Amino acid sequence: MIRQLFARQPLGWTSSEADGPSLRRCLRWPALTAIGLGTMLGGIFPTLGAGAHVAGPAVVLAYVISGLVSVCVALCYAEFASMVPVAGSAYTYAYATLGELVAWVIGWDLILEYGISLAPTASSLSDYFQHVLAQAHIVLPLWAQTAHLAGTHTQVDVIAALLTLGVAVVVAVGIRESTSVNTTLVILQVLAMLVFVVAVAGAIHPAYFHPFAPQGWHGIFASTALVFFAYIGFDTVTVASEEAERPERNVPIGILLALGIGGLLYVGLAICTVGVMPYARLSDGAAMLDALTAVTHNPALYLIVALGGIAGNATVMLTSLLGQVRIFYVMARDRMLPPGVARVHRVYRTPARMTMLTGGIVAVLAAVLPLTDLLLLVNIGTLAAFAIVCIGVLVLRFVNPHAQRPFRAPLIPMFSIAGAAVCLYLITQLQPATWIRYGVWFAIGIGVYAIYGFWHSRLRTGVAPPDAGADESIETV
Repeated sequence: MIRQLFARQPLGWTSSEADGPSLRRCLRWPALTAIGLGTMLGGIFPTLGAGAHVAGPAVVLAYVISGLVSVCVALCYAEFASMVPVAGSAYTYAYATLGELVAWVIGWDLILEYGISLAPTASSLSDYFQHVLAQAHIVLPLWAQTAHLAGTHTQVDVIAALLTLGVAVVVAVGIRESTSVNTTLVILQVLAMLVFVVAVAGAIHPAYFHPFAPQGWHGIFASTALVFFAYIGFDTVTVASEEAERPERNVPIGILLALGIGGLLYVGLAICTVGVMPYARLSDGAAMLDALTAVTHNPALYLIVALGGIAGNATVMLTSLLGQVRIFYVMARDRMLPPGVARVHRVYRTPARMTMLTGGIVAVLAAVLPLTDLLLLVNIGTLAAFAIVCIGVLVLRFVNPHAQRPFRAPLIPMFSIAGAAVCLYLITQLQPATWIRYGVWFAIGIGVYAIYGFWHSRLRTGVAPPDAGADESIETV
């Protein structure tokens, strides 16, 4: 039984083109970089204000530390992606190195990273959208403005829910259409960020950086664990491996470019935001608009930055949902989830039905749960996933040293050990309530694996990959 739990899947085991409709290979490194940036750059909007409230001006250092940890993890991801150019990300990598049980756990965690991450970004997007509406003197009823569960005073974020459903429709239509929209939005938000920096940089005052770390190192590391959400986008590139041209080359390029560009922008934006006003006055979801308002009341600049925030949050939602449904797709192809989850739409060539179902569930979460609680829940799953990838690369170097590695991460084992250790340490900095929620989620996942995944796994039954060409495996919706 123990050996079965840790049975490993062969590297690169995936369905062939002859099995029926497959994911369309059409993405080159610019599009893959844009996918990573689409998820990453929007992460600054829901984390900047929340991170500053925990660490003060030292939130700048929190972004730097998160970036350095992400470099270690990114190099491990890049090596794995060049070796295993299939969809599935850390789930697939763990299955090939650490065994089925670990793969299931990481796949379950990836639902938090990709799926649930739509919710906090939808909340921030709603915040930016409502700021724009307020400029036109349009204010939603109090009950519809934000997510707040408090008995008779319960509020729901209606805009966040509706926007989540809209993004689900875009992703369901197709990978080429989704990435075209994503690339356009990435360009828009980068331009808006540069406009913001130019507009406020001259107003930065050293007084706002004192005290730099009011909560000491504890506050810095707690903030690091919170703002880490902003960096999770680079690994979304690996989820699109089966839709990439020359994935062994283009996926590592996309990962490293997305991380480098995103990290530099984060530090610059953080300095400009906390350097022009007291950090305590920043809002959780729209801190950059608060900083801009403190410097200038130019309506044109305000609109540009607001549209950049809207575009940034929209790209996070777009690429996160894109990643989530493809994680489901690969797990179902391995029979760890029911085969129906992997059904590919005959026309759109995407898992359209699962996309809409996931979007509907996340829309409910975005409507009722507060932003900070959602961020912390996403981060604990993300940090666990990153730690396993770092460990997996090191394990594979020993158990399969002669495997072909088109991209070989430098300074292994140093980077892999450092990446895993810091990720695990940051998990300890999260709030106890987050641990409890994660414990419940973990228990549910183990239950699903025990009831279904263990008994139906391809490794257990010897069943071939789901035949997407069969009538029952094709969506006709």
